[in-house]
Amino acid sequence: MLPLLTAKQIRDADAYTIAKEPISSVDLMERASKAFVGWFVNHFQDKQQSITVYCGTGNNGGDGLAIARILGEHGFKNLTVKVIRFSDKASNDFKTNLERLQATDVKITEINKGETDFNQQADIIIDALLGSGLNKPLAGDYKNLVEYLNKLDTTVVAVDVPTGFYTDAEIPKDATILKTDITITFQQPKINFLLPESGPYIDCCEVVKIGLSEEFIHAVDTPYYLVEREDIRKILKPRKRFSNKGTYGHALIIAGKDETMGAALLASSACAHAGAGLTTACIPQSGLIALNSSMPEVMALIRKDEELPAIAWDKFSSIGIGPGLGKSTDTLQLLNDIIEHYKKPVVIDADAVNLLADNKQLLNELPTGSILTPHMKEFDRLFGQHENWWQRAQKAKAKAEELAIYIVLKNDYTIIATPAGKLYFNSTGNPAMATGGMGDILTGIITSLLAQHYTPEQACLAGIYIHGKAGDELALPNRLNVVLPQQVANQLPATMAKLIA
Repeated sequence: MLPLLTAKQIRDADAYTIAKEPISSVDLMERASKAFVGWFVNHFQDKQQSITVYCGTGNNGGDGLAIARILGEHGFKNLTVKVIRFSDKASNDFKTNLERLQATDVKITEINKGETDFNQQADIIIDALLGSGLNKPLAGDYKNLVEYLNKLDTTVVAVDVPTGFYTDAEIPKDATILKTDITITFQQPKINFLLPESGPYIDCCEVVKIGLSEEFIHAVDTPYYLVEREDIRKILKPRKRFSNKGTYGHALIIAGKDETMGAALLASSACAHAGAGLTTACIPQSGLIALNSSMPEVMALIRKDEELPAIAWDKFSSIGIGPGLGKSTDTLQLLNDIIEHYKKPVVIDADAVNLLADNKQLLNELPTGSILTPHMKEFDRLFGQHENWWQRAQKAKAKAEELAIYIVLKNDYTIIATPAGKLYFNSTGNPAMATGGMGDILTGIITSLLAQHYTPEQACLAGIYIHGKAGDELALPNRLNVVLPQQVANQLPATMAKLIA
């Protein structure tokens, strides 16, 4: 897993790299600036476009000065640098890079305190004003400048972090933040880039490596991690010779009612396609024909009047409950029966999550290691209203620890909160997957992996990753605007095979 660092920890990584490599701080800045320009010149190839680089007087501004010089060396001649002197302070590396830039023919102007005539006319703005580490909203001159720039119809590219953006703290509602088309960030994504609050300000984020010490990064004490392909390759296990359906467990999906059998079919299909040896769907009588027609591989356990038939609980390796189930009194009793009789981790989704929200005493009775998979509104019903995703992430972390459960908080970068107090951000998935029923697929996948004897943590991490990866393999190469849930279920075996190979 890639540890995600706070702004302070990134500065500590800089300092460690400078001391350990060794490398001077200005040379590390040069390396970062070259990495930025390397991405930039591959994507902005019209060297006649006019570019203005806005530079503060700290190290982010030093990056901007170096970037302007290197862009000039790459043949970008229509360059202007605006040095923003709203502070009397300047870092040593800023001063060094200013001297280097002054030795070139790049035009440099200054904007001082109190000035309001910014006169911006370039095709592209490069934002190197403040960078990371901001801990209070912009005010005064900086606020006026950012508000001015936000009104322009100009492409904006941020160096590392957009001006005014908080990287690892709750962003105030009224914060003034520069809106960027592209943010080229150094070494790794910042924590808040993975939360929806970044959406209005970061249209696209690209990460460029700058050679910070991996030894330091992986030794840092942080609760935040990004799940990557190699992490999942280490989790997934190949199917071995001489194995049989009993090797891969028996999953029970409790889902659907008369008018929502689609949810039960999708969850059951995903469960089977993700590799459960046996899958049983506990459904109403009215859904039997649909199940037999669409998924003959799935067995049926019939509910009458929403009551469970007699069940040999030990027969099942895993249970997933909730998709399309409804919130009737009988359904609540069904959930109670599971909690009372089944002591292995349970996957709880959709209406079963909403039942927990209405009957919160049941949260304390859940089997250890159970997995809740709420979307934003379901999460708020469970744990109270939250003003933003930073608050939700922190609450998920606290509740997962308190209740000894896993919370899968569904999002663009779905968050997995663990009983150990860690927050894992998933790195797969795309907007084409934003369709009804996609959560039912995820429930089926996680339930299937539990049946195959993956731990709850492994089932969450791998299940969410392959769910998004299957969607990526369908949507991205084929430029599909929409991917349907059943398509994702059908894609799962191929996606998993590629990861295991």
